[in-house]
Amino acid sequence: MADQHRKSDEEADKGIARIKPEFIVLDHVPHLAEGCLSNADKEKFSSSAAENANKDGEKCNETPETEKAGAQGASTEKCDPNSEGSLEPPSKKRLSKSEKKKLRGQNKARPPPFKVNREIILCHTLVDIVEGEEPVPCSNNRCTNMHDVKAFMAIRPRDIGTTCYNFETRGRCPRGLTCRYGSSHISQDGFNKVNKTLWESYCSKPPPTQNVLSKELQVSLRKRTYDFKISEKVLEESKVVQSSKGTKRTIDDEVKVEIEVDNTTASAKIDGGTKPACKTGPVSDEDIIKPRIPEKKTIVWRGKLALSPLTTVGNLPFRRICKEFGVDITCGEMAMAVPLLQGMTQEWALVKKHESEDIFGVQLCGNNPYTMTKCAQVLQENMQIDFIDINMGCPIDLVYREGGGSGLLHREKVLQSIVRSMNKVMTIPLTVKTRTGIVMGKNIAHNFMPYFRDLGASLITVHGRSREQRYTRSADWDYIDECAKIAHPVPLFGNGDILSYEDYKHVTEKYENIAGVMVGRGALIKPWIFTEIKEKRLWDISSRERLDILKKYVNYGLEHWGSDTKGVESTRRFLLEWLSFLHRYIPVGILERPPQKINERPPVFKGRDHLETLMASPNCAHWIEISEMLLGPVPEGFHFLPKHKANSWK
Repeated sequence: MADQHRKSDEEADKGIARIKPEFIVLDHVPHLAEGCLSNADKEKFSSSAAENANKDGEKCNETPETEKAGAQGASTEKCDPNSEGSLEPPSKKRLSKSEKKKLRGQNKARPPPFKVNREIILCHTLVDIVEGEEPVPCSNNRCTNMHDVKAFMAIRPRDIGTTCYNFETRGRCPRGLTCRYGSSHISQDGFNKVNKTLWESYCSKPPPTQNVLSKELQVSLRKRTYDFKISEKVLEESKVVQSSKGTKRTIDDEVKVEIEVDNTTASAKIDGGTKPACKTGPVSDEDIIKPRIPEKKTIVWRGKLALSPLTTVGNLPFRRICKEFGVDITCGEMAMAVPLLQGMTQEWALVKKHESEDIFGVQLCGNNPYTMTKCAQVLQENMQIDFIDINMGCPIDLVYREGGGSGLLHREKVLQSIVRSMNKVMTIPLTVKTRTGIVMGKNIAHNFMPYFRDLGASLITVHGRSREQRYTRSADWDYIDECAKIAHPVPLFGNGDILSYEDYKHVTEKYENIAGVMVGRGALIKPWIFTEIKEKRLWDISSRERLDILKKYVNYGLEHWGSDTKGVESTRRFLLEWLSFLHRYIPVGILERPPQKINERPPVFKGRDHLETLMASPNCAHWIEISEMLLGPVPEGFHFLPKHKANSWK
């Protein structure tokens, strides 16, 4: 018995989760060892899913046989189980260092996203035609979309379902005739129906989606007519953009100046002993008289639960799900400073928030104070946000090489200028999120804590891993606690490896200096973690409850991205990205020793029902099958490959 316990402990140390014997599937069973379901299981699951859908009042235009054929087509054409990247993880084996290196970061050779043929898209002036209202004529002489409503209705794609979520909640579907659930609000004459009572009630309230980029703001940014006098004044005072001729330095000039100053100082030490290099320009009195920081909005951070800024998967519909489960603080996906200043629509979409996000922030990523300060000003003046966060943890090579993200950790002077300048121009709290360092085993984040404290940071978050680690190995909470001691009295949040209430309880009781916890991958794997923490329990959630969460996410996605073909496929793509994390959840009821640890991977197992088995499959073909249950068959030529390779599981 002691040997068995010792063996189990050794397995746990190797990162293998302990599954109850009755749920473990032997490796010699091929269809389950690869994370797949047998044909009999698929038929049984498809029939049971169809029965449940009919009981819930949901009708599907496709027959079970057609759905099954579509799912099999998706698994062969869209995602070959034997191809690279289709299985995550592919098999339980130890990988060499070269193999692990290949599995780092992102899948860069991803297929292009799904695009709708412009020739079969109805012009936006005709989409929302209501009987009795005159449509607005199209003013674009080069418009290549369809302008014949009858012709469009003849080739209109078949509906996915009979109930439109947008029509049921708003009283009027903004996608009108192009909605893939249009049978509930499109008349036989080709007009969009309106529920006047619901629509008037919806219009009388502020829109649920906020921080939408206005046309006026976008034009002023693109034409460079936006008034940045406040930022320019702050930057001049900080001597960031001031030169001898009064011209502004570019990013490249700033990097050259850093190198030149370092070289000059070094040569002075060699030639003249310890005499430093001579500097010209006005003398600053900041070492004698500290400038007055404008009165800021304050946020009580201590004791709150925060959701990490999550690229791609941390979108607005996902954050709504997390808010319903009890998260206190949310933050948008990482936004790049330069595209924001250029008025790029896709980048400003990352700033949008839902009305339910009562404490919402925007995370900025940049490599110089000039763009970061201007971004802070334009965001504060035009958007409803509660704080702005500086990204110092992004490990992506492209960002790092440009000196942004974790690249700021070895650009101390530039980082200080960014924090100082942004803090002066902002009246809302400024926060920073950093990693422990760049190279594993060489922590340097503690060196920056006094700067953040003295320069006015409202909150500091430390992810307990270095850039080199990315998401491998365990987070170093001892080091996070050391940083919290140095940063005092500024509150510091810890981030890393929180997947259950037990994990949260352990770090909050052991490390008293830490003010709160930020959850990242744990929320992607199980968004109900916030409920577990708030209610101090371990939730053995059923597969049907998890499917209901996915249904809710799909509805929120159709509301956010639209219920036309483009919106449906955007929702599907982001759903599949989320499923690439969600499938890693191991149900509590099949664990021998709950709770699950974030870097523990299970042996091949079967669930307590067919749906639970399907949801645990690491095969992306089965994720597509789940998406077809919620969003109908995938279109012809659809491809999917997860963005993240999830090297922490390798």
